[in-house]
Formats: sequence, structure tokens, C-alpha cells
Amino acid sequence: MEQYCILGRIGEGTHGIVFKAKHVETGEIVALKKVTLRRLEDGIPSQALREIKALQEIEDSQYVVQLKSVFPHGAGFVLAFEFMLSDLAEVVRHAQRPLAQAQVKSYLQMLLKGVAFCHANNIVHRDLKPANLLISASGQLKIADFGLARVFSPDGSRLYTHQVATRAVGCILGELLNGSPLFPGENDIEQLCCVLRILGTPSPQVWPEIKDLPDYNKISFKEQAPVPLEEVLPDASPEALDLLGHFLLYPPCQRIAASQALLHRYFFTAPLPAHPSELPIPQRPGGPALKAPPGPPHVHDFHVDRPLEESLLNPELIRPFILEG
Repeated sequence: MEQYCILGRIGEGTHGIVFKAKHVETGEIVALKKVTLRRLEDGIPSQALREIKALQEIEDSQYVVQLKSVFPHGAGFVLAFEFMLSDLAEVVRHAQRPLAQAQVKSYLQMLLKGVAFCHANNIVHRDLKPANLLISASGQLKIADFGLARVFSPDGSRLYTHQVATRAVGCILGELLNGSPLFPGENDIEQLCCVLRILGTPSPQVWPEIKDLPDYNKISFKEQAPVPLEEVLPDASPEALDLLGHFLLYPPCQRIAASQALLHRYFFTAPLPAHPSELPIPQRPGGPALKAPPGPPHVHDFHVDRPLEESLLNPELIRPFILEG
């Protein structure tokens, strides 16, 4: 830890605090994510391990945030990431409403390239949302926070929990076009109602696999027809609405893949996607560049001067996940 000089606090997530820091020798600015072990017998949090493993699998993409190193420190360990100035949630929050068409196309194109790269490497993110899409000083969008990521099997043999919610690419596109969330639910039931209000009530005729969902018979909704997307987003172009319609489909197998979406005519009609250098990068006055949801209080404070010899963590536990060099 002595190789870094802490410059300030960025935010706090479920498993640790994130700091802005500078490498003492190289002067490189990084984001340090401190993961604290609450109980040694519990071992390293599974989400932290998944994030490390996923990022090491896809470290070559310019559309995925780079994990530079992992090292033990104090009662836990630290993940060093490339430093990013802002995130897409801040862009939407501070930009004029709505974003310019060229800007929306550029953000979506970079997001799709990142998602396509992850899927090509058998990684599914499962927590895509504007706050997890970071923006560099050059305007580059990069996918971050792989704590809920999983390796998936192309043959569909691997099972996953259904209690994971994500906004996904179609919802993010809708938010960029609308200037606010397309389905702004505050809880599970309200979220479902927001979806049903626009997409209509799903039926076995529209979505044959719905009968196989674990909780299908536990709740019912009144029948309602879908609302045309041009009424929901009256200012969006026909090409944007057509692509959005390919994303917002109930049957997962019918939704357009990221690699296919990149070939949609939406990206080849005027205006063309803006260059990243032309995109807005909101500066937070004296504040963080990364936004993380609040988490539970930490048992151990983050003392940057604590020597490695006093670490409560056996370095061998994370040795397989430490980046070389």
C-alpha cells in the first residue's frame, strides 16, 4: 500500500471503500477499492472473487474497466483499477434533457461493444446500469463492477438464481432517450407494474416459456395491451424505436444480441455516433468520480500506513488472483 498516495475518497460499495490514489513512482492516478473481511473464517467475499476473475478473463477490452493489480492490506485486500472521471448516471443527471441523438448513439455503441466482448468471452455481467458504466477523461465508456458477473455455458446447462435484477441494455437505451428511467419502480411489484404498463401483460402466446418461471403462479396482473413505443418516447427517431423494440421483448431468446445490435441501421443513419472526445464529462465539484451504492459500516478502518506484516489476511488466499507485475 505504501506505493500509493491517497488523494481522496470516491465512494463506498457493498464490500469496501473506493479511494482516488496516485502511484508514488509512476504518478499514475488509480481507483483503489478496499475490500474488508468481516470475519476471517468467512473467507474472501464471493462477489469480490467474481469481479477479479471476470476482469482477468476480459482484461484486453477497451470497453471494460482495467483491473491493474490486487494485493493484501490490513484486514482485507485492495483492488487497483484505472481511474475514471465520471459515470453515465452523472452524464444523464447533468446533461440537457434529452441527450443529443449523436451522443446517445455513441454511448450505446460503446456499451454494446463492451457487452459483446464480455459475451464473446462467456461472461454475463448481470448488473448493467448507468452508475456501473464509467466515463474516462477522453469520453470513453467502460463497463465496471463485475461483482454479480458469472461465467455462462453456451449450451445453457448452467443454472442461475432468478433473484438478480438489472436494467440491461434496452432499459439503458430507453433512459438515454428519455432522460430518466423507463421503468422507475421503487420495489419489485411496482417495477413489474411499470414494465407491464408499457410492454403489456405477457401471455403464453407471446412468451411460451413464462409458464416455466419459478414464481409464475404466485402473482397475477390484469390484462392490458402494450403501449406503442412512439407514444412513450415521442421525440425518438424511428430507427431508435425499432432498435429499442428489439431489446424490450419478454422472451430472452428473441431479444437482439449485442453483436447484432451493432449492425442495426440506427448507427448508420444521420446523425452518426459522436466521437468520445465530443461527449460531456460532468465534473463533480470536489466530489467522487465513481458512484457506489451505500453499504454497511466497516468493522476496520482503512489505514493506509498499516504495514503488510500486520495484515490479518493470509496473502496466499488471494495469490491465484494477484496480477503479475
